[in-house]
Amino acid sequence: MPEVSLSDWNKFLQNHPDAHLLQTGEWGELKSAFGWTPIRIVNKGVGAQILFRKLPLGFTLGYIPKLAISDQQSAFGEEFWMEVDLVCKKQRAIFLKIEPDAWENGFILQPSSFILSKHNIQPPRTILVDLRGSEEEILARMKQKCRYNIRLAEKKGVTVRAWDDLDGFYKMIQVTGGRDGFGVHSLAYYRRAYDLCRSTGMCELLVAEFENKPLAALMVFARGKRAWYIYGASNDEERNRMPAYLLQWEAMRWARSKGAEEYDLWGVPDAEEAALEAQFEKRNDGLWGVYRFKRGFGGELKRAAQAVDKVYSFVFYQFYLWRLAGREGG
Repeated sequence: MPEVSLSDWNKFLQNHPDAHLLQTGEWGELKSAFGWTPIRIVNKGVGAQILFRKLPLGFTLGYIPKLAISDQQSAFGEEFWMEVDLVCKKQRAIFLKIEPDAWENGFILQPSSFILSKHNIQPPRTILVDLRGSEEEILARMKQKCRYNIRLAEKKGVTVRAWDDLDGFYKMIQVTGGRDGFGVHSLAYYRRAYDLCRSTGMCELLVAEFENKPLAALMVFARGKRAWYIYGASNDEERNRMPAYLLQWEAMRWARSKGAEEYDLWGVPDAEEAALEAQFEKRNDGLWGVYRFKRGFGGELKRAAQAVDKVYSFVFYQFYLWRLAGREGG
């Protein structure tokens, strides 16, 4: 039977050390506590963790975030997709959304039944910081102003340490969400993510402080050769001390200690580099404010391969597209 238990999935992943964070058993267990049902499939050396979310009338939608758990792309053959279809139909999925763990033009899913999606769930564009080389070489690749701000934070007495105050982090992220206009998960969500992933060494919560007063914090994840900055927060105090810059640098140093060779800054506006560089000083809406900050770390702008959908009920899928268009238009 291709469906496997959580423990068997984790054993399978031991042979795939560079599988994406969103395909780990820990991430599936996190999502299972907040409305999703993870089902893991392994078939002849390839595998996928599928998340299902309940919809009205007993239907679900299926989602495979960052699919790429195989030795080679061609391993995802017809038999594997037949098993996926069986699971999706058993779960009464209206459609299955797949976001490949690959960069644009670097991954082509084989079945002709897939439709290029109009909607990504994860941010499609990001900045990747190369963590290879010495610390001096990494700093040298950053923009001069960013290096200056890291050193300024140190000179002005900012320190960074591991933190376990999830209540404090949640209060801070609520301030950030209100200031920058982005959605915030519940305290229980962040606590569950921390507990699950830190227990396996994949996560750390770091805080930047001045005179023992928390100023900024982030949750960093690492697995294999990759690390991800996904959740971050800062309050409005002592911002002239540039705590967020030193915080990111220490997160990169932590990621390097885990063996990571790249650091994913996780989300910038979905625009070409020329447009980003032309507009970032004028715009602060959406992810534009964070692009101004993230660009300084000297990474490479990358765009993920577009999501694809496998449709099982075209009537309900058309309704989904109609609702999606309404939200984007509104």
